[in-house]
Amino acid sequence: MSIPQAPRPKFDPWAKRSWTDLGPRVASGVVLIVVTVLGLYLGGYVFAALVGIAFAGCYREWERMVTLKPLTPVGGVLVGLVAAATLAYPWLGPLATLALLALAAALAAVDRDAALWRIAGLLFFGAVALALVAMRGTGWDGFLAALFLGIVVWLTDTGAFFTGRQVGGEKLAPGISPGKTWSGAIGGLAIGTLGGLIYWLFTTTSPWWIGLMLAGGISVIAQIGDLAESAVKRRFRIKDSGDIIPGHGGLMDRLDSLTFAALLAFAVGVGHAGYGAIASGLIHW
Repeated sequence: MSIPQAPRPKFDPWAKRSWTDLGPRVASGVVLIVVTVLGLYLGGYVFAALVGIAFAGCYREWERMVTLKPLTPVGGVLVGLVAAATLAYPWLGPLATLALLALAAALAAVDRDAALWRIAGLLFFGAVALALVAMRGTGWDGFLAALFLGIVVWLTDTGAFFTGRQVGGEKLAPGISPGKTWSGAIGGLAIGTLGGLIYWLFTTTSPWWIGLMLAGGISVIAQIGDLAESAVKRRFRIKDSGDIIPGHGGLMDRLDSLTFAALLAFAVGVGHAGYGAIASGLIHW
């Protein structure tokens, strides 16, 4: 005898959704965009300091998450070393940055509390920070390339949020992040790629199809970065990495999409034009 099943609720893409968190998200998003664009425009020590503060903050959240305890004195030193390593780049160059990150990793290894997770976080966030400040450099191409990266990532996040919230549907990876849907992923990819392509057409003379491929690749890898951070948070059984940004959670929650995308953009730029012309290698073909 079969057991009758309750009918599945009818899918209605125009059903009223909850948008109670929209106000804080928009307000904090606008502030972050203004600060980021200003830092990008000024470049140099200002941008390095902004990136250093952001990713030192990310590592602080990582440190507390993987050690399962409040920030310790050793953890505080590691946070400071991430910031110092980033700020050292425009002053002393990449070797100084790598040396400070190596010092931080050695200290984490000696302390031995969740050493592998701490070292992984130090090297990962340090690599992302290095990629961003190296790509920005001091020239105008650095500003254009970094803004291209930021536009694609931000529009991907925004498109995924609004599309997923309004359309809903099948879950993308319920075992990792139950809130993410296929509709959100597709919407984020479409909006992020389109926005990046439009920016590309107005700011470069490079072929449109290269801009399309780069924007699409950055959008996809940004969403993978988001899922990767969700997987780590699920491993440590936390929902948000912090609550420093109203409507967004912690810095890791806000910058997770940027991390993988920055490394991809860095790799493309270096692969195409070498380490001395990362930004030009990304946007000039």
